[in-house]
Amino acid sequence: MTEEQPRQTEAENATLTREPEACSSEVEELQKAYDDLNDRFLRLAADFDNYQRRMARELETRTTFAIESFAVELLDVLDNFERATAADDASLREGLEQIKKLFTAILQRHEITPIECCNRPFDPRAHEAVAYVPADATEGTVIDEVIRGYCMKDKVIRCSKVVVSRGKEE
Repeated sequence: MTEEQPRQTEAENATLTREPEACSSEVEELQKAYDDLNDRFLRLAADFDNYQRRMARELETRTTFAIESFAVELLDVLDNFERATAADDASLREGLEQIKKLFTAILQRHEITPIECCNRPFDPRAHEAVAYVPADATEGTVIDEVIRGYCMKDKVIRCSKVVVSRGKEE
């Protein structure tokens, strides 16, 4: 052998001199391993699809039950409104006050709170200006609440519709 010819290792020599039967058995083993892995992959993909469908059904069920529970609580308020409208004028005001308290308690249980806005700076994330009028208050201050806004936990679910001061006109 000359220095310029590459030397073959024993492993390379063994590979080159293998018999065809040995190569075909290796191919069969590799094919079997491939088929096993492919089967595992397909089963895992099917399991994941089933999981996604199951989670979607569970989410829908939870949402439905949450809405149902909230609706049942609101039906108590409706019942009280019906009783109040059937009452005489003297007890009507008192009945309406009780309904308001009940309704407020239901909202608080669900962590729904009103947005305080009067005499505070206008905040476009929580307020929607319906008017911009001259007033004694400094410019940009909310001077009246037309429709109350609400937050659920820390998220605004309805903006307050407010009147904002333009400041004093001279």
